[in-house]
Amino acid sequence: MAAEVLLALLLDREDTAVTRQTAEALARVGTLAAVRLIALALAAADDSHTTWIQTGVDDALAGADSLPDVAAVCVQLAGDGEVAVRHAAAEILVWAGGAAR
Repeated sequence: MAAEVLLALLLDREDTAVTRQTAEALARVGTLAAVRLIALALAAADDSHTTWIQTGVDDALAGADSLPDVAAVCVQLAGDGEVAVRHAAAEILVWAGGAAR
């Protein structure tokens, strides 16, 4: 249930600020479940939402020495059972610096 609500927020058609803020919050959490939700949304996002999801992730990672390692989580998601998640995680990995630290 919570995952469905978060996905709806990431893909909010009415307000892209909600998309950016939700992506930022999930990236700050940085768990496998949180980053997987970002990847699921990215897989379903149009160009505008992709931009706002990336902006949210970038905002979370700017100067993020104490934040979870999103890149390492993306590497874990490379083995996800859903092809769309694997592809989106690869894209997020690029945003997060290209390689696990």
